[in-house]
Amino acid sequence: MLKVLKFGGSSMADAVQFAKVKAIVDADPARRVVIVSAAGKRFKNDNKITDLLYLCHAHVQYGVACDSVFEMIRSRYLEIRDELGLATDLESEFDALRKKLDKGISQEELVSRGEYFAARLMADYLGFDFLDAELWLKFKLDGTVDQEVSYEKLQRAASGRCVVIPGFYGTMPDGSIKTFSRGGSDITGALAAAALDADVYENWTDVSGFLMADPTIVENPQPIEKITYAELRELSYIGAQVLHEGTIFPVREKNIPLNIRNTNQPDHPGTMIREAFDEQEELDQRFLTGIAGRKNFSVISITKNGMSSEVGILRKMLEILEKYNVSVEYIPSGIDHVSLVVVTEKVAPCLYQLMGELQKEIKPDKLHVIDNIAIVAAVGRKMAYKAGTSGKIFATLGENGISIRMITQGPEELNIIVGVDNKDYANTIRVLYDSFVKKGEKR
Repeated sequence: MLKVLKFGGSSMADAVQFAKVKAIVDADPARRVVIVSAAGKRFKNDNKITDLLYLCHAHVQYGVACDSVFEMIRSRYLEIRDELGLATDLESEFDALRKKLDKGISQEELVSRGEYFAARLMADYLGFDFLDAELWLKFKLDGTVDQEVSYEKLQRAASGRCVVIPGFYGTMPDGSIKTFSRGGSDITGALAAAALDADVYENWTDVSGFLMADPTIVENPQPIEKITYAELRELSYIGAQVLHEGTIFPVREKNIPLNIRNTNQPDHPGTMIREAFDEQEELDQRFLTGIAGRKNFSVISITKNGMSSEVGILRKMLEILEKYNVSVEYIPSGIDHVSLVVVTEKVAPCLYQLMGELQKEIKPDKLHVIDNIAIVAAVGRKMAYKAGTSGKIFATLGENGISIRMITQGPEELNIIVGVDNKDYANTIRVLYDSFVKKGEKR
């Protein structure tokens, strides 16, 4: 049994959090590979180390002294080390980094040092080997991860060892440091889990898994105990704040379960994510897994008699939007009508030109735009097996005075998506949650 663990910035914030991490790792001998983020915030108005490193680089770029910022970073890690009674020699490493900063260092190499120093300390504290990510995580020239090479290198480097790996970065073919986008330590963890064919990838953060709805809208929403990768993708796409988008794919390819856990509540089981669950595991699963949404969409409504028999007309519409670099989120349609749902912010700068081209190329009988639309999705893998789900949702919203402006649903019935006015967005989520979760609508 092998478990690969990733700990986020909140788990690495100070010596107290380090101790929690050690207790978690020590509690299970299968937890032999640990990936860490840079130290995060200790309290509300504190600074993340990564933010300070970006600030440090900006100071240097504009010829402003960065001594005070650099000292904040240095003292933060030295404080963790000293409170834990470790002997890690950070002073010489910080001195070398400072000299490199004065001579010129890339932004990516500088900001990667947050994870580097965190991993050095954690390896010393756990009694594990430190394994630098630059030794195995390799990027191609186009900036994508070379999975084949990276996997092979990690398999050799980590074989038979207990290791701590800094997240967030790897190296380009020329040896230069390359970072992921913010939150990229999640990806490092997922890649490590996939490379080592882990039995479980545990992602430790400051929340006990995912919630069934936005807690700023729904009071005390219930946690999601089990969710499939497909459901997670749906919720993430529609707006739920879950994981870095690159986290899912490496472990999903290897069918490795992903467990979201809370460092501050280590006994909570969190959320388990798998490709599928067996029949016994599904027994207590609600038919509705989660509710999520986003505001500020526009719907381009196109009506033309005989549209359904006009070959290539949809392709023409999409090519026009592609020309203006506007992605289409959803395409509800009828016999003589098509609605193109787009993000308002993306279409606004080119709306008039785009509409002009649609008028010229499509020659519709009617063409107009509806703004201020919110999209809300009810997601659940068991909805397909419960007759009348769509009807219940529509009826419930109607009973609560919410007008549905758009409806779309895939044939696999993994989700039911409705468009409502922006002003009804929060109420739509609350009504769905109260009606299908609070009132005990289960199997």
